[in-house]
Amino acid sequence: MAMNSTPLTGAPAPVVAEAIKDAGARPATPAPQPRRPFPRYFRETGWRHLIGIVMLLFAAFPLAYVLSASLNPGGTLLTANALFQSVDIGSYIRLFEDPRQPFGAWFVNTLFIGLTTAAGTVILGALAAYAFSRMRFTGRRFGLLTLLLVQMFPQLLAFVAIFLLMSAIADIFPVLGLNSQLGLIMVYLGGALGVNTYLMYGFFNTVPSSIDEAAKIDGAGHARIFFTIILRLVAPILAVIGLLSFIASTSDFILASVILVDPDKQTLAVGLYQFVSQETARNWSVFAAGAVLAAIIPVALFLALQRYIVGGLTAGSVK
Repeated sequence: MAMNSTPLTGAPAPVVAEAIKDAGARPATPAPQPRRPFPRYFRETGWRHLIGIVMLLFAAFPLAYVLSASLNPGGTLLTANALFQSVDIGSYIRLFEDPRQPFGAWFVNTLFIGLTTAAGTVILGALAAYAFSRMRFTGRRFGLLTLLLVQMFPQLLAFVAIFLLMSAIADIFPVLGLNSQLGLIMVYLGGALGVNTYLMYGFFNTVPSSIDEAAKIDGAGHARIFFTIILRLVAPILAVIGLLSFIASTSDFILASVILVDPDKQTLAVGLYQFVSQETARNWSVFAAGAVLAAIIPVALFLALQRYIVGGLTAGSVK
């Protein structure tokens, strides 16, 4: 009995069919891609990796150096010392031993001032931004231009005026005057509302006004629209403003040193300066240890809110 064969290959038809079936069952192995020559790789993407590595080392070196200085038992801060040449946690223990330098009280004061300032900045700035974005009133454009104009002047010009103002307020309302944490918070709120309000104003403009109109048809007023609808939609910018306000208030030194005199009321930025302000008793290791502990909360907040930062800063740039 003759077996049929294919006209092109001359092989029996069942053999060819089975070979085709086996070839379809096995996945095709991709051909290995030839490696790019180094000059081409460096020209296309390699130079970006090189710049990224250099910038990473440039940013990480100060952090590693401060951490190494905090673990140095000698209390010195010399650039010739090798990183982590000697490790000791004695500097961290001495932070909490001296009652004349209450590090724990400074830490709590910093948290209170920073969190209160951040919350107040977010609430007041959001209310002002909503008014500028959704309401039409006389002086609206002038108010926006004034916010921008005020930011052109450096804060150093206002320090003398702030000191005189706080001294006068202390005679009438001591709780808001000099050596008062609430008074310092009020100063921070006044200085932060300008740029933060304008930043939130740009973000509020990205929210469609049709949402407000639909809520008004259902009988909602401005208060209900703001607190139940708008605030949820602008959460990214609120997180960004809160984080920036917290970092700015906790790292401030000049205003806090001018207003807060009592050591028990001072913040970390002012209190830690005492460890290195004396010529004969400078302890850079304790100062570095306090700086490391002071950076924990801002870093934790940044890691928790980092997904909002890029979107919150850029969404208001395009309407």
